[in-house]
Amino acid sequence: MPKNWSKLVLVILAIFVINSITPFHASAASLETTGAVKNEYTYEEAVFLSGSPVIFKGTSKDIKITQKESKGKLTEMYSMKLTGNNGATLTRNIAYESDVVDYASIGQKTSNGEVKKYTEKITIGSITYSLVDYQFSQGTVTDNRAASDYYSGNVISRKTYAYETGKGKNAVQNTITIETDSRHAGYENFWGATETQITESVYSFSDGKTSHVKNRVSTSKSRILNYEENLGTLGSFEGGYAVVSEKDVISEYTYNLASGQKGTLDLDTEYMPTIERLIIPKFRDLTNHYAKEAIEKLYSLGIYSDSSNFFSPKTPMKRIDFTTAIGKAVDLRVFEEKKSRKAPTTSVFKDLKRSTKDYFYIESALNKGIIKGVSADYFMPDGAITRAQAATIFVRALGLENRAPNPGFLTKFTDDNQIPNFARDGIYIANELGLMIGDSAGRFNPNKPLSRAEASVVLERFLKYLEDDLKQNYRDDILFFN
Repeated sequence: MPKNWSKLVLVILAIFVINSITPFHASAASLETTGAVKNEYTYEEAVFLSGSPVIFKGTSKDIKITQKESKGKLTEMYSMKLTGNNGATLTRNIAYESDVVDYASIGQKTSNGEVKKYTEKITIGSITYSLVDYQFSQGTVTDNRAASDYYSGNVISRKTYAYETGKGKNAVQNTITIETDSRHAGYENFWGATETQITESVYSFSDGKTSHVKNRVSTSKSRILNYEENLGTLGSFEGGYAVVSEKDVISEYTYNLASGQKGTLDLDTEYMPTIERLIIPKFRDLTNHYAKEAIEKLYSLGIYSDSSNFFSPKTPMKRIDFTTAIGKAVDLRVFEEKKSRKAPTTSVFKDLKRSTKDYFYIESALNKGIIKGVSADYFMPDGAITRAQAATIFVRALGLENRAPNPGFLTKFTDDNQIPNFARDGIYIANELGLMIGDSAGRFNPNKPLSRAEASVVLERFLKYLEDDLKQNYRDDILFFN
C-alpha cells in the first residue's frame, strides 16, 4: 500500500461557506481505466506493454480532457502527448459518448456509453505499439439524494495493439490484446467528493504469453475547517475559522508480467490547496459551553444566521430553524420566484406564510421529501423539534431510509415502545451511523425536544458524516478490502 494512504483515513470536518461557492460538479465516473493521476498542471500514468512498467508524464500544455453534455448525450474527449524514460512517447486521441437518462420521478440517472473515436501510438525503445481496435462499454447509475449523490458502475473494454519486431526479412508482426474489467463507486455532495475505481487487466500476447495488471485509483476532494488565532492580542476577536479546500489522487498498480517482472508501482499527486476565511461568531452566552465549538462552526458556515450576540443554547430548537439549517447544510437549491401572475400565492402549509424568512428552504425540503408537516396542511414552524423528528430528517436527507430492516423490527433502545412509527426507520439508521445515540440508561427519548445546543451538536455530526465517514467508506474501505 502507498504509505500516504493511512494518513488519508483521518480527515477533519470538511466544510465551506454555503453562500460563497458552488458545489462540486465532478463527472459521474472516470471513463478511462489507465490508473492515471493528475492535478491542475501534471499528468502521469503507467504502461506495461513492453514487459516493464514505463511511466509517461505530461503537463497541462500536453493534455486536453473535455466533457460536454447536450440533449442527453455526454461526450468525454482525451487528447494527449506524453513522454517517458529514454525517449518513449505516447500520443492518444479518444472520444467516449454516453446516453444519459434522467429518471426524475425516482431521483436516479443512468449513463451507458461506448467509445466513438480512437487513435493511440506508444513508442518504447525501437518498438511502436499502434492501437488498431478498441471495444468499450460502460454503465453507471446515480442515485440523487438531497444531501449526497451516490453512484456505481462498470467498464469493460478490449484494446488490441499491433507492433513489429525484427527488421527486413526477419520482421515479425505481433499483437497484444488487453481485456479490462473495471468497477467504480463514488459520492458527491456540497462538502466533498470521492471516487474509487478498481481495474483488472489481462494482456494476451500473440505468442501465447500473458501479463496481469491490477490498478486501484482514488480521487478525493475535501474541505478542512481550521481555527486560526488572531495574531493581535488587543483585537476585537480572539480568532476565527478558515477553510482549506484540497484534492488528491492516489493510484497503485500491482503487476505480474509475461517478462517475469512482478511488483507494485505507486503514483500520487495533489492539487494546490485554496483557503478562505469565514465570518467570526461573537456569542456571549457560550463561554465554556459543551456545544460552543459546534455552534460557532455552524454560524461561521452560514448554517445559522443569528444576528443577536446571544445564542440561547438551552432553549428548544424550533422546527423551522432546524429544517432551514438542514437545507443550508446540504445546500438545497432555493430560488425565490419572480413576481408574476403565474407565481404561486399560497403556502405549502396553512400555518406558514410565503413571506416568512427562509420559507423557501421549507418548501424545498418538503418537495425533496426531507420533511413532512405535523399533518397534511400544518407544519407547526415554532414548535420544538423532537429527537424522533430530527433523526427522521437526517436519514431522509441522506436517502438511507430504505436501509432499515424489514417492517416489524425492534430497535435496541429500552423505550422502543415509545418510538413513533414514522420515525422507527430514521432512528434505527441514525443510530447505526452514529448520528444520534441513546442516553446512559439505553433510552432514545424519541419525544424529547432538542435544545439549540443539542441540535447544534447533532448537526455537526451530520456534516462530519457527509465528509469523513463517506470518504472513509468510498476510499479506504474499498481500497483496503478489494
